[in-house]
Amino acid sequence: MKINGNDIRPGNVIQHQDSLWVAVKTNAVKPGKGPAYAQVELKNLLDGRKLNERFRASETVERVRLEQKDHTYLYAEGDLLVFMDQESYEQIHIPKDLIGERTAFLQDGMAVVVESHEGRPIGVQLPEQVTLEITETEPTVKGQTAASSYKPATVDNGLRVMVPPYMSAGERIVVNTETLEYVKRAD
Repeated sequence: MKINGNDIRPGNVIQHQDSLWVAVKTNAVKPGKGPAYAQVELKNLLDGRKLNERFRASETVERVRLEQKDHTYLYAEGDLLVFMDQESYEQIHIPKDLIGERTAFLQDGMAVVVESHEGRPIGVQLPEQVTLEITETEPTVKGQTAASSYKPATVDNGLRVMVPPYMSAGERIVVNTETLEYVKRAD
């Protein structure tokens, strides 16, 4: 599907320079002289390269539709992650580096969405938030009541997260999988 250069929005996947790119940030620019354009930060879905590109309103780009299917995470096998299609029960293997540091959030039986293009998996959408347990954190310092003072904590998947000073080891917290930040105390 062709779209105008100024209609590119964050999250859109486009065909550009014979590769697949996802728009990370877009900014509409209207200079004093000359035509308006969209300044778009792109990330290559196949190798992770970044690119800043200008698209004029008169230019058209090919927007790519990705197939999205619900899968369940099963287990890790070396450098590969094994997922099962929730409809056909077919298993697929996806390299860990496709997900990157967010691999640490994967838990057995977790429901995810696998995005693929022409039958080839190119991305995995994790749930927005996951519940983890604090395994280690510094003790609270008395009198430390600054408005937004946070302390480092290690959670059960090995990641370090900044948490409020009143949190202690053994407590369960909710963490955002995109920003890797503490959201709230788990119920």
